[in-house]
Amino acid sequence: MTFLKHLGLVASSGLLALQALAFDNGRNDNVAVYWGQNSYGATHGSDTANWQKALSAYCQDDAIDAIPLAFMNVFFSTGGLPEINFSSTCSANSGVFSGTNLANCQFLAADIKACQARGKIITLSLGGATGAATFSSDAQAQTFADTIWNLFLGGSSSTRPFGDAVLDGVDLDIEGGGSTGYAAFVTRIRSHASGASKKYYVTAAPQCPFPDGNLGAVLNAVGFDAVYVQFYNNFCGLNNFNNPNAWNFAQWDNWAKTQSPNRSVKIYIGAPASSTAAGSGFVDINTLSNIARTTRSQFSSFGGVMLWDASQAVANGRYDLAIKNALRSGGGGGGTTTPPGTTPPATTTTSTPVSGSCAGVATWQSNIAYNGGSQVVYNGHLWVAKWWSQADAPGGPAGDWTDMGACTSRVATSSVHAQTVKATVKATSVKTASTAPAATKVSVAASPVKTVESAAASKTAQPSAVKTTSKTDSNKTTENDDDKDGQKAPAARRFSRFFRF
Repeated sequence: MTFLKHLGLVASSGLLALQALAFDNGRNDNVAVYWGQNSYGATHGSDTANWQKALSAYCQDDAIDAIPLAFMNVFFSTGGLPEINFSSTCSANSGVFSGTNLANCQFLAADIKACQARGKIITLSLGGATGAATFSSDAQAQTFADTIWNLFLGGSSSTRPFGDAVLDGVDLDIEGGGSTGYAAFVTRIRSHASGASKKYYVTAAPQCPFPDGNLGAVLNAVGFDAVYVQFYNNFCGLNNFNNPNAWNFAQWDNWAKTQSPNRSVKIYIGAPASSTAAGSGFVDINTLSNIARTTRSQFSSFGGVMLWDASQAVANGRYDLAIKNALRSGGGGGGTTTPPGTTPPATTTTSTPVSGSCAGVATWQSNIAYNGGSQVVYNGHLWVAKWWSQADAPGGPAGDWTDMGACTSRVATSSVHAQTVKATVKATSVKTASTAPAATKVSVAASPVKTVESAAASKTAQPSAVKTTSKTDSNKTTENDDDKDGQKAPAARRFSRFFRF
Protein backbone atom coordinates (compact mmCIF):
# COMPACT_ATOMS: atom_id res chain seq x y z
CA MET A 1 0.00 0.00 0.00
CA THR A 2 2.90 2.33 0.71
CA PHE A 3 4.20 1.70 -2.78
CA LEU A 4 0.81 2.50 -4.29
CA LYS A 5 0.50 5.74 -2.35
CA HIS A 6 3.94 6.75 -3.56
CA LEU A 7 2.71 6.28 -7.09
CA GLY A 8 -0.48 8.16 -6.41
CA LEU A 9 -2.59 5.33 -7.77
CA VAL A 10 -4.69 4.40 -4.75
CA ALA A 11 -8.39 4.55 -5.53
CA SER A 12 -10.47 6.56 -3.10
CA SER A 13 -13.25 5.02 -1.02
CA GLY A 14 -16.15 3.72 -3.05
CA LEU A 15 -14.15 3.16 -6.27
CA LEU A 16 -13.46 -0.14 -7.95
CA ALA A 17 -12.18 -2.97 -5.80
CA LEU A 18 -9.01 -4.78 -6.76
CA GLN A 19 -9.70 -8.01 -8.59
CA ALA A 20 -8.01 -10.17 -11.17
CA LEU A 21 -10.33 -10.87 -14.09
CA ALA A 22 -9.72 -12.56 -17.39
CA PHE A 23 -9.98 -10.16 -20.33
CA ASP A 24 -13.27 -10.47 -22.21
CA ASN A 25 -13.30 -8.78 -25.61
CA GLY A 26 -17.05 -9.26 -25.87
CA ARG A 27 -17.87 -6.81 -23.08
CA ASN A 28 -19.01 -3.24 -23.64
CA ASP A 29 -17.33 -1.66 -20.62
CA ASN A 30 -13.67 -2.26 -21.40
CA VAL A 31 -11.06 0.47 -21.05
CA ALA A 32 -7.88 0.46 -23.16
CA VAL A 33 -5.08 2.87 -22.25
CA TYR A 34 -1.86 3.44 -24.18
CA TRP A 35 1.41 3.36 -22.26
CA GLY A 36 4.94 4.19 -23.35
CA GLN A 37 5.18 7.76 -24.64
CA ASN A 38 5.06 9.64 -21.32
CA SER A 39 2.64 12.14 -22.82
CA TYR A 40 2.34 13.99 -19.53
CA GLY A 41 6.09 14.40 -19.38
CA ALA A 42 6.07 15.71 -22.93
CA THR A 43 3.77 18.53 -21.90
CA HIS A 44 4.88 19.01 -18.27
CA GLY A 45 8.65 18.73 -18.47
CA SER A 46 9.34 20.06 -14.98
CA ASP A 47 6.74 17.98 -13.16
CA THR A 48 8.78 14.79 -13.11
CA ALA A 49 6.82 13.37 -10.16
CA ASN A 50 3.87 12.77 -12.48
CA TRP A 51 5.81 11.42 -15.42
CA GLN A 52 5.12 7.95 -16.75
CA LYS A 53 5.37 5.24 -14.09
CA ALA A 54 6.41 1.61 -14.39
CA LEU A 55 3.99 -0.44 -16.49
CA SER A 56 2.87 -2.53 -13.52
CA ALA A 57 1.81 0.59 -11.62
CA TYR A 58 -1.15 0.89 -13.98
CA CYS A 59 -2.31 -2.66 -13.27
CA GLN A 60 -2.96 -2.37 -9.54
CA ASP A 61 -6.74 -2.19 -9.91
CA ASP A 62 -9.28 -3.16 -12.55
CA ALA A 63 -9.70 0.26 -14.16
CA ILE A 64 -7.71 -0.72 -17.27
CA ASP A 65 -8.35 -3.85 -19.30
CA ALA A 66 -5.98 -3.49 -22.26
CA ILE A 67 -2.63 -1.71 -22.54
CA PRO A 68 -1.04 -1.20 -25.96
CA LEU A 69 2.69 -0.44 -25.60
CA ALA A 70 3.56 2.58 -27.77
CA PHE A 71 5.44 2.38 -30.01
CA MET A 72 7.37 0.20 -32.39
CA ASN A 73 8.19 3.25 -34.48
CA VAL A 74 10.66 1.89 -37.06
CA PHE A 75 10.11 -1.39 -38.87
CA PHE A 76 13.47 -1.91 -40.58
CA SER A 77 16.56 -0.60 -38.86
CA THR A 78 20.14 -1.68 -38.15
CA GLY A 79 20.65 -5.40 -38.56
CA GLY A 80 17.28 -5.77 -40.25
CA LEU A 81 15.41 -5.57 -36.93
CA PRO A 82 12.86 -2.97 -35.84
CA GLU A 83 13.11 -0.22 -33.23
CA ILE A 84 10.92 0.29 -30.18
CA ASN A 85 10.70 3.49 -28.17
CA PHE A 86 9.01 3.81 -24.79
CA SER A 87 10.25 7.29 -24.02
CA SER A 88 11.87 7.72 -20.62
CA THR A 89 11.32 4.05 -19.71
CA CYS A 90 13.19 2.22 -22.46
CA SER A 91 14.54 3.11 -25.90
CA ALA A 92 17.59 2.61 -28.08
CA ASN A 93 19.34 5.21 -25.92
CA SER A 94 19.08 2.94 -22.89
CA GLY A 95 20.74 -0.11 -24.44
CA VAL A 96 20.31 -2.27 -27.55
CA PHE A 97 21.02 -5.78 -28.73
CA SER A 98 24.43 -6.07 -30.37
CA GLY A 99 24.46 -5.19 -34.05
CA THR A 100 20.96 -3.72 -33.94
CA ASN A 101 19.10 -0.62 -32.86
CA LEU A 102 16.49 -2.74 -31.04
CA ALA A 103 16.18 -1.69 -27.41
CA ASN A 104 16.77 -4.36 -24.77
CA CYS A 105 13.84 -3.87 -22.40
CA GLN A 106 13.93 -7.27 -20.73
CA PHE A 107 13.46 -5.65 -17.32
CA LEU A 108 9.86 -5.04 -18.42
CA ALA A 109 9.15 -8.77 -18.52
CA ALA A 110 8.14 -8.87 -14.85
CA ASP A 111 5.78 -5.91 -15.29
CA ILE A 112 4.16 -7.46 -18.35
CA LYS A 113 3.59 -10.75 -16.56
CA ALA A 114 2.23 -8.98 -13.48
CA CYS A 115 -0.32 -7.11 -15.57
CA GLN A 116 -1.32 -10.25 -17.43
CA ALA A 117 -1.75 -12.09 -14.13
CA ARG A 118 -4.33 -9.44 -13.21
CA GLY A 119 -6.32 -10.13 -16.36
CA LYS A 120 -4.97 -7.33 -18.56
CA ILE A 121 -3.90 -7.86 -22.14
CA ILE A 122 -0.61 -6.21 -23.12
CA THR A 123 -0.13 -5.62 -26.83
CA LEU A 124 2.47 -3.90 -28.98
CA SER A 125 1.37 -0.82 -30.90
CA LEU A 126 3.05 -0.41 -34.28
CA GLY A 127 3.47 2.95 -35.96
CA GLY A 128 2.96 6.31 -34.33
CA ALA A 129 4.01 9.32 -36.36
CA THR A 130 7.37 8.22 -37.64
CA GLY A 131 6.61 7.53 -41.27
CA ALA A 132 9.10 4.68 -40.96
CA ALA A 133 6.38 2.11 -40.33
CA THR A 134 5.68 1.06 -43.90
CA PHE A 135 5.94 -1.95 -46.21
CA SER A 136 6.91 -2.06 -49.86
CA SER A 137 5.06 -5.31 -50.59
CA ASP A 138 2.94 -8.09 -49.14
CA ALA A 139 5.96 -10.39 -49.10
CA GLN A 140 7.93 -7.92 -46.99
CA ALA A 141 4.97 -7.56 -44.62
CA GLN A 142 4.65 -11.31 -44.20
CA THR A 143 8.34 -11.66 -43.36
CA PHE A 144 8.02 -8.82 -40.89
CA ALA A 145 5.05 -10.58 -39.26
CA ASP A 146 7.32 -13.59 -38.73
CA THR A 147 9.83 -11.28 -37.04
CA ILE A 148 7.19 -9.78 -34.75
CA TRP A 149 5.92 -13.23 -33.85
CA ASN A 150 9.40 -14.36 -32.88
CA LEU A 151 10.45 -11.19 -31.06
CA PHE A 152 7.28 -10.39 -29.08
CA LEU A 153 4.61 -13.07 -29.41
CA GLY A 154 4.61 -16.86 -29.43
CA GLY A 155 7.83 -17.49 -31.35
CA SER A 156 11.44 -17.58 -30.21
CA SER A 157 14.54 -15.47 -30.77
CA SER A 158 17.81 -14.57 -29.06
CA THR A 159 16.84 -10.90 -29.29
CA ARG A 160 13.48 -10.78 -27.53
CA PRO A 161 13.15 -7.25 -26.08
CA PHE A 162 10.87 -8.46 -23.26
CA GLY A 163 12.67 -11.72 -22.58
CA ASP A 164 10.35 -14.63 -21.90
CA ALA A 165 7.27 -12.42 -21.53
CA VAL A 166 4.78 -13.12 -24.33
CA LEU A 167 2.60 -10.21 -25.43
CA ASP A 168 -1.08 -10.69 -26.21
CA GLY A 169 -1.16 -9.25 -29.70
CA VAL A 170 -0.51 -6.23 -31.89
CA ASP A 171 -2.13 -2.87 -32.46
CA LEU A 172 -1.87 -0.83 -35.68
CA ASP A 173 -1.61 2.93 -35.14
CA ILE A 174 -0.52 3.81 -38.64
CA GLU A 175 -0.07 7.57 -39.06
CA GLY A 176 1.25 7.65 -42.62
CA GLY A 177 2.69 5.72 -45.52
CA GLY A 178 -0.47 4.08 -46.81
CA SER A 179 -1.92 0.61 -46.42
CA THR A 180 0.44 -1.53 -48.53
CA GLY A 181 1.18 -4.86 -46.91
CA TYR A 182 -0.82 -4.45 -43.71
CA ALA A 183 -3.56 -6.90 -44.63
CA ALA A 184 -0.89 -9.49 -45.44
CA PHE A 185 0.82 -8.68 -42.12
CA VAL A 186 -2.35 -9.25 -40.11
CA THR A 187 -3.17 -12.42 -42.02
CA ARG A 188 0.28 -13.83 -41.26
CA ILE A 189 -0.02 -12.96 -37.56
CA ARG A 190 -3.42 -14.68 -37.50
CA SER A 191 -1.88 -17.72 -39.17
CA HIS A 192 0.77 -18.01 -36.47
CA ALA A 193 -1.81 -17.50 -33.72
CA SER A 194 -4.21 -20.12 -35.06
CA GLY A 195 -2.13 -22.94 -33.65
CA ALA A 196 -1.13 -21.21 -30.44
CA SER A 197 -2.09 -22.19 -26.91
CA LYS A 198 -3.34 -18.70 -26.01
CA LYS A 199 -5.54 -16.06 -27.58
CA TYR A 200 -3.85 -13.27 -29.54
CA TYR A 201 -5.60 -10.00 -30.36
CA VAL A 202 -5.28 -7.66 -33.33
CA THR A 203 -6.52 -4.09 -32.89
CA ALA A 204 -6.26 -0.83 -34.81
CA ALA A 205 -6.42 2.88 -33.93
CA PRO A 206 -7.71 4.80 -36.95
CA GLN A 207 -8.65 8.47 -36.95
CA CYS A 208 -12.40 9.16 -36.77
CA PRO A 209 -12.92 10.48 -40.36
CA PHE A 210 -14.33 7.54 -42.27
CA PRO A 211 -12.70 5.77 -43.97
CA ASP A 212 -9.27 6.23 -42.43
CA GLY A 213 -6.69 7.34 -44.97
CA ASN A 214 -4.15 4.66 -44.05
CA LEU A 215 -6.11 1.85 -42.41
CA GLY A 216 -9.43 1.99 -44.25
CA ALA A 217 -8.58 -0.64 -46.84
CA VAL A 218 -6.93 -2.85 -44.22
CA LEU A 219 -9.97 -2.77 -41.95
CA ASN A 220 -12.09 -3.94 -44.88
CA ALA A 221 -9.70 -6.72 -45.86
CA VAL A 222 -8.96 -8.56 -42.60
CA GLY A 223 -10.67 -9.10 -39.29
CA PHE A 224 -9.80 -7.05 -36.21
CA ASP A 225 -10.88 -7.80 -32.66
CA ALA A 226 -11.29 -4.16 -31.67
CA VAL A 227 -10.94 -0.75 -33.28
CA TYR A 228 -9.89 2.17 -31.07
CA VAL A 229 -11.25 5.09 -33.09
CA GLN A 230 -9.50 8.36 -32.24
CA PHE A 231 -12.37 10.79 -31.71
CA TYR A 232 -10.07 13.75 -31.19
CA ASN A 233 -7.92 16.19 -33.16
CA ASN A 234 -10.51 16.09 -35.93
CA PHE A 235 -13.87 17.60 -36.91
CA CYS A 236 -15.55 14.36 -35.76
CA GLY A 237 -14.09 14.62 -32.26
CA LEU A 238 -15.84 14.31 -28.92
CA ASN A 239 -16.16 18.10 -28.74
CA ASN A 240 -18.60 17.85 -31.68
CA PHE A 241 -20.72 15.05 -30.22
CA ASN A 242 -23.87 17.17 -30.46
CA ASN A 243 -23.26 18.01 -34.12
CA PRO A 244 -24.89 15.29 -36.25
CA ASN A 245 -22.83 16.43 -39.24
CA ALA A 246 -19.61 15.70 -37.37
CA TRP A 247 -19.99 12.94 -34.76
CA ASN A 248 -19.91 9.71 -36.76
CA PHE A 249 -19.88 6.70 -34.43
CA ALA A 250 -22.93 5.50 -36.38
CA GLN A 251 -20.75 5.23 -39.46
CA TRP A 252 -18.22 3.08 -37.62
CA ASP A 253 -21.00 0.94 -36.16
CA ASN A 254 -22.45 0.40 -39.61
CA TRP A 255 -19.02 -0.60 -40.90
CA ALA A 256 -18.66 -3.10 -38.06
CA LYS A 257 -21.98 -4.75 -38.90
CA THR A 258 -21.93 -4.62 -42.69
CA GLN A 259 -18.33 -4.40 -43.96
CA SER A 260 -15.90 -5.72 -41.39
CA PRO A 261 -14.74 -9.30 -42.02
CA ASN A 262 -15.29 -9.79 -38.27
CA ARG A 263 -18.91 -8.77 -37.63
CA SER A 264 -18.27 -9.09 -33.88
CA VAL A 265 -15.55 -6.43 -33.89
CA LYS A 266 -15.81 -3.95 -31.02
CA ILE A 267 -15.63 -0.20 -31.62
CA TYR A 268 -14.14 1.98 -28.87
CA ILE A 269 -14.48 5.70 -28.32
CA GLY A 270 -10.91 6.98 -28.30
CA ALA A 271 -10.45 10.03 -26.06
CA PRO A 272 -7.65 12.25 -24.73
CA ALA A 273 -7.14 11.64 -21.01
CA SER A 274 -6.55 15.34 -20.32
CA SER A 275 -6.59 18.71 -22.02
CA THR A 276 -2.85 18.46 -22.72
CA ALA A 277 -3.06 14.97 -24.24
CA ALA A 278 -4.31 16.18 -27.63
CA GLY A 279 -4.76 19.30 -29.71
CA SER A 280 -8.56 19.16 -29.49
CA GLY A 281 -11.33 16.82 -28.45
CA PHE A 282 -10.82 16.61 -24.69
CA VAL A 283 -14.03 16.65 -22.64
CA ASP A 284 -14.49 16.47 -18.87
CA ILE A 285 -15.22 13.11 -17.29
CA ASN A 286 -18.94 13.75 -16.84
CA THR A 287 -19.31 14.62 -20.51
CA LEU A 288 -17.31 11.58 -21.64
CA SER A 289 -19.33 9.34 -19.32
CA ASN A 290 -22.60 10.58 -20.79
CA ILE A 291 -21.32 10.24 -24.35
CA ALA A 292 -20.08 6.70 -23.72
CA ARG A 293 -23.31 5.57 -22.07
CA THR A 294 -25.47 7.16 -24.77
CA THR A 295 -23.40 5.60 -27.54
CA ARG A 296 -23.49 2.21 -25.87
CA SER A 297 -27.29 2.36 -25.61
CA GLN A 298 -27.54 3.07 -29.35
CA PHE A 299 -24.90 0.84 -30.91
CA SER A 300 -24.26 -2.81 -30.10
CA SER A 301 -20.75 -2.69 -31.55
CA PHE A 302 -19.65 -0.40 -28.69
CA GLY A 303 -16.79 -2.04 -26.80
CA GLY A 304 -15.64 0.64 -24.37
CA VAL A 305 -13.32 3.63 -24.18
CA MET A 306 -9.69 4.05 -25.26
CA LEU A 307 -7.54 6.72 -23.62
CA TRP A 308 -4.34 8.46 -24.65
CA ASP A 309 -2.41 7.99 -22.43
CA ALA A 310 -1.73 6.38 -19.04
CA SER A 311 0.46 9.18 -17.69
CA GLN A 312 -2.11 11.84 -18.59
CA ALA A 313 -4.99 9.81 -17.13
CA VAL A 314 -3.36 9.32 -13.75
CA ALA A 315 -2.23 12.94 -13.49
CA ASN A 316 -5.77 14.03 -14.35
CA GLY A 317 -7.32 12.62 -11.17
CA ARG A 318 -7.44 8.99 -12.35
CA TYR A 319 -9.48 9.79 -15.45
CA ASP A 320 -9.12 6.11 -16.39
CA LEU A 321 -10.70 4.89 -13.18
CA ALA A 322 -13.47 7.45 -13.43
CA ILE A 323 -14.54 6.35 -16.92
CA LYS A 324 -14.35 2.69 -15.89
CA ASN A 325 -16.65 3.36 -12.94
CA ALA A 326 -19.01 5.28 -15.20
CA LEU A 327 -19.19 2.38 -17.65
CA ARG A 328 -19.73 -0.15 -14.89
CA SER A 329 -22.31 1.86 -12.96
CA GLY A 330 -24.17 2.52 -16.18
CA GLY A 331 -24.96 -1.14 -16.69
CA GLY A 332 -21.92 -2.33 -18.59
CA GLY A 333 -21.36 -5.92 -19.55
CA GLY A 334 -21.89 -7.98 -22.62
CA GLY A 335 -20.11 -11.06 -21.33
CA THR A 336 -19.11 -12.80 -18.15
CA THR A 337 -15.61 -12.58 -16.69
CA THR A 338 -14.01 -15.04 -14.33
CA PRO A 339 -10.60 -15.15 -12.62
CA PRO A 340 -7.97 -17.07 -14.61
CA GLY A 341 -8.02 -20.77 -13.89
CA THR A 342 -11.58 -20.89 -12.55
CA THR A 343 -14.79 -22.21 -14.02
CA PRO A 344 -17.73 -19.92 -14.71
CA PRO A 345 -20.15 -19.69 -11.79
CA ALA A 346 -23.48 -21.44 -12.10
CA THR A 347 -26.56 -19.29 -12.37
CA THR A 348 -30.09 -20.41 -11.66
CA THR A 349 -32.97 -19.38 -13.88
CA THR A 350 -36.68 -19.98 -13.53
CA SER A 351 -39.49 -20.14 -16.00
CA THR A 352 -42.14 -17.40 -15.90
CA PRO A 353 -44.26 -17.70 -12.70
CA VAL A 354 -47.97 -18.20 -13.28
CA SER A 355 -49.23 -16.93 -9.93
CA GLY A 356 -48.19 -14.94 -6.87
CA SER A 357 -46.18 -11.71 -6.63
CA CYS A 358 -44.04 -12.60 -9.68
CA ALA A 359 -46.92 -13.67 -11.90
CA GLY A 360 -46.32 -12.77 -15.54
CA VAL A 361 -42.75 -11.55 -14.93
CA ALA A 362 -40.15 -13.14 -17.20
CA THR A 363 -36.92 -14.70 -15.99
CA TRP A 364 -33.75 -12.58 -16.30
CA GLN A 365 -31.65 -13.41 -19.37
CA SER A 366 -28.09 -12.28 -19.99
CA ASN A 367 -28.67 -11.50 -23.68
CA ILE A 368 -31.49 -9.01 -23.12
CA ALA A 369 -30.94 -5.28 -22.58
CA TYR A 370 -33.21 -4.00 -19.79
CA ASN A 371 -34.24 -0.40 -19.27
CA GLY A 372 -34.59 1.18 -15.84
CA GLY A 373 -37.77 -0.02 -14.14
CA SER A 374 -37.83 -3.38 -15.91
CA GLN A 375 -38.90 -6.35 -13.77
CA VAL A 376 -37.40 -9.84 -13.87
CA VAL A 377 -37.40 -13.00 -11.80
CA TYR A 378 -34.02 -14.35 -10.72
CA ASN A 379 -33.22 -17.07 -8.16
CA GLY A 380 -36.79 -16.99 -6.90
CA HIS A 381 -36.86 -13.23 -6.26
CA LEU A 382 -38.50 -10.32 -8.02
CA TRP A 383 -35.97 -7.68 -9.19
CA VAL A 384 -36.36 -4.18 -10.62
CA ALA A 385 -33.67 -2.59 -12.82
CA LYS A 386 -32.24 0.66 -11.44
CA TRP A 387 -31.05 1.75 -14.88
CA TRP A 388 -30.13 0.31 -18.29
CA SER A 389 -28.54 -3.10 -17.80
CA GLN A 390 -27.34 -6.03 -19.83
CA ALA A 391 -25.49 -9.21 -18.82
CA ASP A 392 -25.10 -8.06 -15.19
CA ALA A 393 -27.10 -10.52 -13.10
CA PRO A 394 -29.43 -9.35 -10.33
CA GLY A 395 -27.57 -9.39 -7.04
CA GLY A 396 -24.23 -9.17 -8.82
CA PRO A 397 -21.36 -6.72 -8.17
CA ALA A 398 -22.62 -4.18 -10.72
CA GLY A 399 -25.58 -3.35 -8.47
CA ASP A 400 -27.94 -2.86 -11.39
CA TRP A 401 -30.99 -4.37 -9.69
CA THR A 402 -33.16 -3.82 -6.59
CA ASP A 403 -34.33 -6.99 -4.81
CA MET A 404 -38.08 -6.71 -4.19
CA GLY A 405 -38.21 -9.92 -2.20
CA ALA A 406 -39.01 -13.58 -2.74
CA CYS A 407 -41.74 -14.60 -5.12
CA THR A 408 -44.79 -16.04 -3.35
CA SER A 409 -45.20 -18.69 -6.04
CA ARG A 410 -42.99 -20.02 -8.79
CA VAL A 411 -42.48 -23.12 -10.89
CA ALA A 412 -39.49 -25.44 -11.11
CA THR A 413 -35.98 -24.10 -11.58
CA SER A 414 -33.07 -25.24 -13.73
CA SER A 415 -29.36 -24.62 -13.29
CA VAL A 416 -27.24 -23.51 -16.22
CA HIS A 417 -23.74 -22.16 -16.64
CA ALA A 418 -23.33 -18.49 -17.46
CA GLN A 419 -22.37 -17.91 -21.07
CA THR A 420 -20.89 -14.97 -22.90
CA VAL A 421 -23.66 -13.69 -25.13
CA LYS A 422 -23.25 -11.18 -27.91
CA ALA A 423 -24.88 -7.89 -26.92
CA THR A 424 -28.05 -6.77 -28.68
CA VAL A 425 -28.86 -3.16 -27.91
CA LYS A 426 -31.97 -1.32 -29.02
CA ALA A 427 -31.05 1.51 -31.36
CA THR A 428 -32.55 4.86 -30.42
CA SER A 429 -32.20 8.27 -32.03
CA VAL A 430 -29.16 7.32 -34.07
CA LYS A 431 -27.23 10.38 -35.16
CA THR A 432 -26.65 11.11 -38.83
CA ALA A 433 -23.19 9.98 -39.81
CA SER A 434 -20.80 12.34 -41.51
CA THR A 435 -20.07 11.48 -45.11
CA ALA A 436 -17.00 13.67 -45.30
CA PRO A 437 -13.91 12.08 -46.84
CA ALA A 438 -10.92 11.18 -44.72
CA ALA A 439 -8.34 13.84 -44.00
CA THR A 440 -4.60 13.76 -44.11
CA LYS A 441 -2.80 13.44 -40.81
CA VAL A 442 -0.69 16.01 -39.00
CA SER A 443 1.61 15.06 -36.18
CA VAL A 444 1.61 17.44 -33.26
CA ALA A 445 2.64 17.64 -29.62
CA ALA A 446 1.11 20.01 -27.12
CA SER A 447 2.13 23.63 -27.65
CA PRO A 448 4.75 24.72 -28.37
CA VAL A 449 5.68 22.38 -31.20
CA LYS A 450 7.75 22.71 -34.31
CA THR A 451 6.22 21.29 -37.46
CA VAL A 452 8.57 19.27 -39.63
CA GLU A 453 7.46 18.36 -43.13
CA SER A 454 9.13 15.01 -43.34
CA ALA A 455 7.99 11.42 -43.48
CA ALA A 456 11.00 10.07 -41.62
CA ALA A 457 11.54 10.19 -37.87
CA SER A 458 14.34 12.28 -36.40
CA LYS A 459 16.08 11.51 -33.14
CA THR A 460 16.25 14.07 -30.38
CA ALA A 461 19.43 14.77 -28.53
CA GLN A 462 18.04 14.00 -25.11
CA PRO A 463 18.86 10.49 -23.83
CA SER A 464 15.27 9.76 -22.81
CA ALA A 465 13.49 11.62 -25.56
CA VAL A 466 11.17 9.96 -28.03
CA LYS A 467 11.19 10.20 -31.77
CA THR A 468 8.72 12.45 -33.48
CA THR A 469 7.69 13.72 -36.84
CA SER A 470 5.00 16.06 -37.99
CA LYS A 471 3.25 15.68 -41.27
CA THR A 472 1.07 18.22 -43.05
CA ASP A 473 -1.13 17.81 -46.07
CA SER A 474 -0.83 19.84 -49.21
CA ASN A 475 -3.64 22.17 -48.14
CA LYS A 476 -1.68 23.55 -45.13
CA THR A 477 -4.80 23.66 -42.99
CA THR A 478 -4.97 25.41 -39.66
CA GLU A 479 -6.11 24.00 -36.32
CA ASN A 480 -9.25 26.13 -36.45
CA ASP A 481 -10.39 24.15 -39.49
CA ASP A 482 -11.22 21.18 -37.28
CA ASP A 483 -14.34 22.47 -35.61
CA LYS A 484 -16.27 24.78 -37.95
CA ASP A 485 -19.60 22.98 -37.67
CA GLY A 486 -17.97 19.76 -38.78
CA GLN A 487 -17.73 20.95 -42.37
CA LYS A 488 -13.97 20.95 -42.87
CA ALA A 489 -13.34 17.26 -43.33
CA PRO A 490 -11.27 17.41 -46.52
CA ALA A 491 -8.71 19.66 -44.90
CA ALA A 492 -9.08 18.62 -41.27
CA ARG A 493 -5.82 18.30 -39.40
CA ARG A 494 -4.80 14.98 -37.95
CA PHE A 495 -2.53 14.91 -34.98
CA SER A 496 -0.09 12.23 -33.99
CA ARG A 497 0.29 10.90 -30.50
CA PHE A 498 4.08 10.78 -30.67
CA PHE A 499 5.48 13.47 -28.38
CA ARG A 500 8.76 15.32 -27.87
CA PHE A 501 9.76 16.44 -24.40
